[in-house]
Amino acid sequence: MTTSAVPDPDSTYQPVLDTAVPHSARVWNYWLGGKDNYPADRAIGNQVRELYPEIINIARESRAFLGRVVRFLAGEAGIRQFLDIGTGLPTADNTHEVAQRIAPDARIVYVDRDPLVLVHARALLTSTPEGATAFMDADVRQPDAILAAATRLLDFTQPIALMMLGILGNVADTDEAHSIVTRLLHAVPAGSYLVVNDGTIPTDDTAAAAREAGRRRNEAGDPYHPRTPEQLARFLDGLELVEPGVVSTSLWRPDPGTNPTPVDSHCGVARK
Repeated sequence: MTTSAVPDPDSTYQPVLDTAVPHSARVWNYWLGGKDNYPADRAIGNQVRELYPEIINIARESRAFLGRVVRFLAGEAGIRQFLDIGTGLPTADNTHEVAQRIAPDARIVYVDRDPLVLVHARALLTSTPEGATAFMDADVRQPDAILAAATRLLDFTQPIALMMLGILGNVADTDEAHSIVTRLLHAVPAGSYLVVNDGTIPTDDTAAAAREAGRRRNEAGDPYHPRTPEQLARFLDGLELVEPGVVSTSLWRPDPGTNPTPVDSHCGVARK
């Protein structure tokens, strides 16, 4: 088993845990039915859910998409390296667990700036003997630092899956978000994949409720800025889009025998 930390690009950063203040990762964990949350997180989570019940479906469909897309990448696409930016709290079927069930030699680097995520990562993000996992404390806005540290575990001459699930919405400026994605894609070789998944702006009569729910959610830190499906799709421009293209998260290659309904979240997978 190889599990390690890679160097923190900002060595002056000292994580602080405060369970009395709601935290976005713990609120998300609550919506997923997890146990790593506290009364302050549940209070905000309940307020958002009352305003916008769809958030529960979005959270759970986004987590289910993670499993499906990693199975595709490690299986059909043959990917053996994953750079997962914006990891979130470890739960069941994390990226490395799904990938290494298919390919025990898979190597995964997790990136997150959340202190609670890092605490849990040290305890839970273990690996198969054949593969490896590592985690690093960095912000998505530090692509050069992320890439420099990730080279300690990943071979950038071989294809890598860039996993950006629920993270681009944390970058308010769309031009900056595109610049980050472009920098990351420039660093990986042909045959690599980009995976994006983010909440999207509703266009129906739930839009006002979703905006107010988003305002409440932002009280838990890490303000989130959903985009339109068309804006999300542009992050994949210039790449070879994998079928079925950019779709509602629940509709991307759903498991056989399921009958999913669309949610206010979209995803896409594309090959460089």
